[in-house]
Amino acid sequence: MVTMGLERLMVTLKTKLARSFKGKKLYEYDEIEKSESMRIEIRSKKARKLIEETLKVADSPTKRSVSI
Repeated sequence: MVTMGLERLMVTLKTKLARSFKGKKLYEYDEIEKSESMRIEIRSKKARKLIEETLKVADSPTKRSVSI
């Protein structure tokens, strides 16, 4: 019962915030073009994270498979 009230409160707050920021830009800056080395770094970070999650699941005694 309490969670239903909290969920309703969060939805109300989110909609009020969305309405107040509608049409306004929070940040105004020029977007940086990604270089090839930046793209490689992003891919390697994603790969490391995926490997870490896979190893964590593999080491877990309760789970037997990885859901992708």
